[in-house]
Amino acid sequence: MINLSILISSSEVSGPGGLFDFNLTLPLIAIQFILLTIILNIILYNPLLTIIEERKEYILTNLGKASELLSEANKLTAQYEQELTNVRKEAQLEITNSQKIHKEILEIELNISQKYIDNLLDTIQKDLLAKKNIALNSLDEIVQSLCADIEARLSI
Repeated sequence: MINLSILISSSEVSGPGGLFDFNLTLPLIAIQFILLTIILNIILYNPLLTIIEERKEYILTNLGKASELLSEANKLTAQYEQELTNVRKEAQLEITNSQKIHKEILEIELNISQKYIDNLLDTIQKDLLAKKNIALNSLDEIVQSLCADIEARLSI
């Protein structure tokens, strides 16, 4: 508390004007402030602003180039996707045509094989029928001869 009262008592200004005494220091401080702002503008702010402007132009240029490259990439992507779609359709068409051709070839070969098997079965059936007829004829002859033998033995 004692320190605070000493501080307050020492801050009092003696003489006329007190805290708001306008003398020659105020214009000098204003001139100093203006000179410092001019010097800072010349030494620091102007070069800094030119560098910022150059960077801004560099960024805008690169951004423009990047957008052009992106649009070109999108066009190429769309073109390649269209080509890919066309190639897929053509490949699917080729596969379908190839399947049809192979199915037709298979049907033709199946028909030829079926005809061959039918002819072979007909030949075998005719051969078996002929052998059956021969066997029946020979059996008929044997039966006739056995009948004749039995009649001859019974007639004795």
